Amino acid sequence: MSEAFTGGCACGAIRYEIAGEPLAMNHCQCRDCQRKSGTGHGSYLTFGDRRRVTLEGAASHWDMVADSGAVKTRGFCPTCGSPVYLTFSAMPDLFTVHAASLDDPARYTPQMVTYAVRGHAWDALDPALPKFDKMPPM
Repeated sequence: MSEAFTGGCACGAIRYEIAGEPLAMNHCQCRDCQRKSGTGHGSYLTFGDRRRVTLEGAASHWDMVADSGAVKTRGFCPTCGSPVYLTFSAMPDLFTVHAASLDDPARYTPQMVTYAVRGHAWDALDPALPKFDKMPPM
């Protein structure tokens, strides 16, 4: 069994621990992730069993409609503003965390780039990573 993934917000008000390995680790270049990160992409780890997530602290939430028409909810710290996690109404078992929220960000190893069609030339990502114009099937 692998070591749990742990992390949280910058001020420590929100903490998580997730048992098990992520289903996927990706960079996303959609406009929403660009705006949320203030850069050219967001970096994420997605886990397939929300029951294996221990979450402490009260996050603020912001719902938005994804390209698919489903609602995705961003969880962020109301104190420091750090983005911490995402959940998806259409896939309630999934739990996604921001790579930068990990206690050990070196555990993040990107496997793909999603929404690469919306990427910018100035946001150079590893050219060896598989690129998808949208979200590939999980």
